[in-house]
Amino acid sequence: MIQHLIVLPVVLPLVAGILLLYQRQGMVWYKRTVSVVSTVGLLFVAMGLVSQANSGDVTYYALGDWQPPFGIALVLDRLSALMLLVTALLAVGAVVFACGGDDEKGSNFHGLFQWQLMGINGAFLTGDLFNLFVFFEVLLLASYALLLHGGGKARIQASVHYVVLNLAGSSLFLIGVGVLYGATGTLNMADMASRMAELPAEREGLVVAGALILLVVFGLKAAILPLYFWLPRAYAAAPAPVAALFAVMTKVGIYAILRVYSLIFGDQAGNLEAIEQSWVWWLSLATLVAAGVGVMAARDLRLLIAYLVLISVGTLLAGVGMRSPAATSALLYYLIHTTLITGGLFLLAEMIGLQRGKPGTRLVKGRPMVQGSALALAFFFGAIAVAGMPPLSGAFGKALMLNAAEGTQRLWLWPLLLLAGLASLIALSRAGSTLFWRSHRGNLSGSPLSRYQWFGMLWLLSASLLLVVFANPVSDYTQATAEQLANPGLVIDRLIPDAGDTP
Repeated sequence: MIQHLIVLPVVLPLVAGILLLYQRQGMVWYKRTVSVVSTVGLLFVAMGLVSQANSGDVTYYALGDWQPPFGIALVLDRLSALMLLVTALLAVGAVVFACGGDDEKGSNFHGLFQWQLMGINGAFLTGDLFNLFVFFEVLLLASYALLLHGGGKARIQASVHYVVLNLAGSSLFLIGVGVLYGATGTLNMADMASRMAELPAEREGLVVAGALILLVVFGLKAAILPLYFWLPRAYAAAPAPVAALFAVMTKVGIYAILRVYSLIFGDQAGNLEAIEQSWVWWLSLATLVAAGVGVMAARDLRLLIAYLVLISVGTLLAGVGMRSPAATSALLYYLIHTTLITGGLFLLAEMIGLQRGKPGTRLVKGRPMVQGSALALAFFFGAIAVAGMPPLSGAFGKALMLNAAEGTQRLWLWPLLLLAGLASLIALSRAGSTLFWRSHRGNLSGSPLSRYQWFGMLWLLSASLLLVVFANPVSDYTQATAEQLANPGLVIDRLIPDAGDTP
């Protein structure tokens, strides 16, 4: 059974989605039970895979027993295992929160939720570029429908921009994959990496073109400037549990950049990785500036949190651009923190909006809330965590990022990252005072919230405290992951033994 564990993150949500979409009408308890059990099962599978990957070995699962590079291979290393665990933790909080009533606002929520998990997990595990494209399409198709869950004008408008831009990105992705296949004759990432050093000179231009096309595609998925304009409105308009799950969507793009450019376009490809990271470095800094301005300008709590996601994108991509194992380790720790905390904040924003009634999440005065004290305490905790204030994990993650900067990188990263944190703190302080202190007198607004909603939100926000308590083992794991990622020969030798010694 243990050898089949790698395929379960794809198969489990696939089967659950089929069972849920087969029973489309009624039986809410059935849908919730299947979805929650499947997601919790996925969490245990991810924990098992992290334990397996922690040995440092790279393992793969050849579907149909077709060995690489000819068949479809799912590859497990420290990085893919970590991303699976983060996704599962996020999904548990989101799906339990949805059981508080959000899942009944439209049809097929749980089935689509499971299929989006299948696409996300497949993207983290796949070992070839074409199936990375396929899993991107699976998660995007599910996200299109989930974004529209519950209907409404704002969601339809946001979904149009989201769908059009991502369809354009998918077309570019397919073109980029085709160009690289034409240049190398393979789609398996390890095999492609092994062939890079032996490419004839006339094909080098094709490889550079394919690499830059993929950078545009992954930059769109990650929401880097100037490709981020779809994100704020889409995330702000999405249903709360969907927006929470979307917190990991930008990380899929960041994962793809880390995986593809370290494995395929490293030293063996004439160090195209350096070209990519030069672009990423400067665009990440520009993203930090633009997102900081957006946070200060936001007049809705959901939109504010969406811009906080963009600040995290700029921070993470700056770590990619610094191009060192220390920076990679720091960005992975910060990735865990920001994914779970921003996901929890989207859930908290929905709870605040439900209690406020007509004002919703707009940053205007409203009546006092029934559970205002508890919500205010949760908001204060989440704001401190996401802004990067001690003693929570945001401060630790940003400290690691700042410490990883070297030479002139510090002159750019330190002021911009600290100013972005200051902008976040000011915007969140203003939002908190408007929502909880500057309330009109009158009757209490709202009704008590569901225990499922409280559980889902607290499940995610509590990650900030746990990341501090277990900072040493987590940072040890991320450091080992960064070192493994810096040595692509481990993956190449495991999947393509005949490739010989590869740098």
